[in-house]
Amino acid sequence: MHVDTSSAQDDERVDGESHGNALAAALDAAELALANRFGSAITLSKPEDLAGSGPAVVVRATVASSPFSLPRTLVIKHYPEPDDDASDPFAAEAVSYQLFTALTSEDRMCPELLGHDVNHRVLVLSDLGSAPTLADKLRMSDARVAEGTLLSWARALGRMHATTAHREADFNALLRRFGGQPASEDTEAADSADELPGVLSDVLGVATPEAVAERVRLASRRLDEGEYRAFSPVDLAPENNLVTSDGVRFLDFEHGRVRNAMIDVAHLRVPFAFWRGALALPAGMSEAMIAAWRAEVTGIWPRLADDDEFASALLDSHIACVWTQTARELPGLTDASDTGSTSRAAALESWWRELAARADHSDTDGIAEHAASVAAAIERRFGPGLELALYPAFR
Repeated sequence: MHVDTSSAQDDERVDGESHGNALAAALDAAELALANRFGSAITLSKPEDLAGSGPAVVVRATVASSPFSLPRTLVIKHYPEPDDDASDPFAAEAVSYQLFTALTSEDRMCPELLGHDVNHRVLVLSDLGSAPTLADKLRMSDARVAEGTLLSWARALGRMHATTAHREADFNALLRRFGGQPASEDTEAADSADELPGVLSDVLGVATPEAVAERVRLASRRLDEGEYRAFSPVDLAPENNLVTSDGVRFLDFEHGRVRNAMIDVAHLRVPFAFWRGALALPAGMSEAMIAAWRAEVTGIWPRLADDDEFASALLDSHIACVWTQTARELPGLTDASDTGSTSRAAALESWWRELAARADHSDTDGIAEHAASVAAAIERRFGPGLELALYPAFR
């Protein structure tokens, strides 16, 4: 029987042409940005698609000819036009890189911005090469290397916060120059305080006392009003952190903004909660990471050297993180078939159990008892066997 494959072949050809055109457009835009930056033509060649996870086309290119001293290869991020109803990731990322490029090389924990063009929506960055990511280190079999990398990452996050504290006005001024608007305060934590009790009741049969819901609302207000504001990449997934010979480097600032740094610290206690690949860390690892972060920021925020002040601020962010992530994910787990030790159900159970332990230590407004009830209900609903697995490096 003859099968007509011309349509499939045509689709492949169109996709190939479209892909090739996208890479060529990225190179063209980058050459314009570099010419504007340096005042002379610079030729790029050999585009390599780096398959970015965001909206931008991400390309590694070779500097074929240049009258200036440039690295041998560069990374290009070329953005499509934004949706009318969406925030602009190009503006957020361009401003984020500009903020760091203005710092000394010792304080710049990301690629250097070498050129940009607002009209062509392109960024040209230094190339950090093919260094492994933090995610790669967690998937390897060397616990000592993984532990050292996690501590380095936590220290780097603290240095990022310390060097960008008190620079919110600078960030927002740059953002307006790029046509973006300063982000309004995130209401997701407050919304979760109002919405999650109904979800917990419907999915798990757990009632939420009003005192607990009010404590969560208080935590979200404190985060919004908190003084510990600094730049955050927001997306702290291990895949977005390169482990280079010069230390940990952060990538992908498409959601970058200034916010309460304690929101990021919650993701040391609830490790990488929003990342779909999140697993467990060995006992004591999270606290060691938190201590490493704290050591970097007490010079800029002396109040965090006080144990009671720090514990209170961290518990607020811990509560908000667990509630927010549960509101995002629990409704979608009602029909989930993946309920093993690496599942999101196992992750949620682990996070609520940890919240119960931390809140019990602080004797906080019924939070501990409620969190323990939620953890037990998740185990009943999606278990048995929801003990969250360790990352491969720690098994």
